[in-house]
Amino acid sequence: MHIVVCVKQVHDPEVAPALFTINEATNAVVSVAGLAQVISPYDEQAIEAALRMKDKKPDTKITVLTIGAASAREVLKHALSMGADEAILVNISAGVLLDSYATAKFLHEAVNKIGSFDLILAGRQSADLDAGVVGNGLAELLHIPAITFAKRIEVVESKVVVDRVVDNGSEKIETTLPALITVSNEIGAARKPNLRETMRASRKPTQSWTQADLSKEPMEATEELIKLFIPKKEKHCEFLAGTSAAEQASLLVRKLRDARLI
Repeated sequence: MHIVVCVKQVHDPEVAPALFTINEATNAVVSVAGLAQVISPYDEQAIEAALRMKDKKPDTKITVLTIGAASAREVLKHALSMGADEAILVNISAGVLLDSYATAKFLHEAVNKIGSFDLILAGRQSADLDAGVVGNGLAELLHIPAITFAKRIEVVESKVVVDRVVDNGSEKIETTLPALITVSNEIGAARKPNLRETMRASRKPTQSWTQADLSKEPMEATEELIKLFIPKKEKHCEFLAGTSAAEQASLLVRKLRDARLI
């Protein structure tokens, strides 16, 4: 079985927001120098889902695919250290902004170049934009079924059975392969790379493709990011007058009623 896992490089979501600023000229997030980029956590859990299937079927091949600048090779190394078999980078210039549709188109062309596959996995959404539509868009372009928000995946012969997260519960869905599944965090924590896999990662095959290797058609964003900004929060503090706690409490109740809060 061949599993392709689509991943994205993002700013570490665990880093304090104060360490980021917005470049208003380019509408880009700028982090303090030295902060590492990481695999989007949902995508990391998609890798974990693939590895669990490989644990049960050792002849499974896992290919990790990403779109990004040359720096994205670092997150691919992490994926290989986790246990993936090969990695592919679709190299685009740093600073190029792709919307969800352009990203799905790039991935579609890359998957076609990869060739045969049985299953495509991706995180339910990215940790930076939270759009959650690239997976479905890719499935549509490939003309294969898509199942979202998976918390458990099992391949049975030529079919895949998925426990899918829904409001107040879950549902079980079965479909034929090939298929695309987006993985939710309910699947559980991703494993940490062990020393053996980390040492082997540098010897695993890694390819780098350009847009020219995929398609002659331009793949430009169809959406325009008009403004990226951090919302301004204003705080107002008022000290209540009064010579006693009872008087202050009465003033507080009056102000809350005037504000229609009680």
